[in-house]
Amino acid sequence: MSSFTRRSILGLGASLPFISTALYADSHATVHEVSIEGFAFSPAVLEVAVGDVVKFTNLDGAPHTATANSGAFDTGRLKRGESFELTVTDAGEHPYFCTFHRSMTATITAS
Repeated sequence: MSSFTRRSILGLGASLPFISTALYADSHATVHEVSIEGFAFSPAVLEVAVGDVVKFTNLDGAPHTATANSGAFDTGRLKRGESFELTVTDAGEHPYFCTFHRSMTATITAS
């Protein structure tokens, strides 16, 4: 995760339901991988527990984001090979999309 992205997320404070894992990850959290490839998120539907970590990795040549519909989280621009990790802190459905390619959508469901 770039220091710019880390500062951006940490600067938003606890008002967001998702926070950077750099300082807050639970050592017992499960890490769930979401790949961004072929202009799609995989898996498109991800079920996690509150406290788990979601790691987004861009495998495409084009830049992508994973941005919550609610604005609660945003990975920022991920170039090929870049990753972003976040910790899920709120239960419920959290749909998200790529700001560059709005047809790319997926959902994290946390319980």
